[in-house]
Amino acid sequence: MNEKAHFEISILFTFCPKQQKVTKNAFSQIIQGTFRFSIAFRIGTVDKANDYHEFIFRSFFCGALRTSSGIICSSILYRIFEFSKSPNFPLTKSIKINPFLLIKIKIDSFRYFCILRIQIYMKRTTFLLFSLLLIITGVISSCKKSNFLSKGNLSFSVDTLVFDTVFTTIGSTTQQFKIYNKEKKTVNIEEIELMGGVNSPFSMNIDGLLGTSLTDIEIEEKDSLFAFIEVILNVNSQILPMIIEDSIRFRTNGVDQYVKLAVWGQDAYFHYKDINAGTWANDKPHVIYGYAAIDSATTLNIQAGTDIYLHKNAILYNYKGTLNINGSLGNEVTFQGDRLEALYDDVSGQYYGIYFQEARPSVIDYAIIKNGTSGVHLFSRDQSIPGYTLTLTNTIIENNARYGVFIYSGAKVKAENCLITKNGNHALLVLEGGDFFFNHCNLLGYGTGDAATPAVGISNFYNDYTNNVTNIGSINEGKIYNSVIYGNQTSEIVFDTIPDAAITLSFDIRNCLIKRTPEATDNYYLNIFWNNNPLFNDVTTDDYLFPASSVLYNSPYFAPPTPLLDILGNPRIGTPDIGAYELL
Repeated sequence: MNEKAHFEISILFTFCPKQQKVTKNAFSQIIQGTFRFSIAFRIGTVDKANDYHEFIFRSFFCGALRTSSGIICSSILYRIFEFSKSPNFPLTKSIKINPFLLIKIKIDSFRYFCILRIQIYMKRTTFLLFSLLLIITGVISSCKKSNFLSKGNLSFSVDTLVFDTVFTTIGSTTQQFKIYNKEKKTVNIEEIELMGGVNSPFSMNIDGLLGTSLTDIEIEEKDSLFAFIEVILNVNSQILPMIIEDSIRFRTNGVDQYVKLAVWGQDAYFHYKDINAGTWANDKPHVIYGYAAIDSATTLNIQAGTDIYLHKNAILYNYKGTLNINGSLGNEVTFQGDRLEALYDDVSGQYYGIYFQEARPSVIDYAIIKNGTSGVHLFSRDQSIPGYTLTLTNTIIENNARYGVFIYSGAKVKAENCLITKNGNHALLVLEGGDFFFNHCNLLGYGTGDAATPAVGISNFYNDYTNNVTNIGSINEGKIYNSVIYGNQTSEIVFDTIPDAAITLSFDIRNCLIKRTPEATDNYYLNIFWNNNPLFNDVTTDDYLFPASSVLYNSPYFAPPTPLLDILGNPRIGTPDIGAYELL
């Protein structure tokens, strides 16, 4: 009897649940689980009556299987499981091996689904030996756990995956990143966890595996995996935060690494590591995630009434450019953190602040800068450009974790009609030199930071312990006129300077109320009210007005120039009052 035998080997790569028993009924789980490697022998024969008989031998081993190709994968595997019907497979005496066909299908959010098919006509004896060899080889090579896993960790294509879609109704979107093993050995990822769990608006698909927690996933040497992240938001049903965040934790060799996830939660102008110039619109809030930068020789104008929210550690960064913040009385430009819950109304350190590096002349007028780390931080200046780095007027800087105004290494600031209060360390800090002229300002302590820190700290040097050097700078202009320096400490102003023939130190402080014990005797102090209580109405509610009995009222001394209006728009008439406020 001359019957023909058809022999087919199928090697498939897929995933199913870890230690999942592979059955026909469990097939829907095969596509979404952690099963590793499968090999199937499909034997088909055609007898003289032209009847087709088929037998399938299946074996499942440990290996790396990566796919979730859904319907395509489903149809192929289903056929393999269903055609195990005939136990008979008569073979001929002749052997013929045809060329094999390798098929790779790249499907959207998944990796490769591979079928290696070899068609063979062979003797019964040869087939049995060959089958046994394949089974033994598969079991030995695939089921044995490798003893040569890398001790290294992972790399990622991003450290933060940002969904920059602004939702105005219910919606979803998907983005991806890659997970790299740059080692020369296989890396086992012990755990992958979506930190927000089932309550997160994000969901993850790690190369075909779905879930909030996955374990024991291997990446071969110099290989990578795809991570597909979906976010679903319903902005109609609730008031969402400006920015919604989560993260994915990857643990390899006992070390945790994180990829942050972020999506915009409200309708606003979002700035994520972008360069800005021109004028910001004020019809919607602006939200800064990471940084918003002004580049060299460009100008950014911010209009009155603009609300600016900054995420954790975010910064408005002016690098050698010009920043003009043009608020108005009753229509100030506000800077605050992006947490909108009432609990965060008075929480400092929610973002970094406004940073000027060698900036061109800039302006901040009628702004409220609160709850950051350093309200305004200035580093150095372009010596070829005359004038002040920053002119700061009619502005409130309060409740920052460290500094209200920080002048470092040569920057130059002029401030009038400003209230700088309740900052963690200093209302004003000058370090490694820099120039300043504060007139009719309230430089106040009352912060919750270091109890030994005064409201004003002035130094012309900085100890660089890393390089074991001390950097010294000049203070060519160190003026404080008509201002209040007060707080909870016994001394609210401290100088720490190093004289040097190569630098200049020049100070002029006059017509001020200053709290300091003992009273200073330096000749640059003139007409000072030492340690008088200013009698502010209520510091706890930020009411820094005062009665006519305060020494601030109609001071007998006068240090021009004097702005025509105070911070509230009240005219300064007759003998002006000390500080930012004029009592009517």
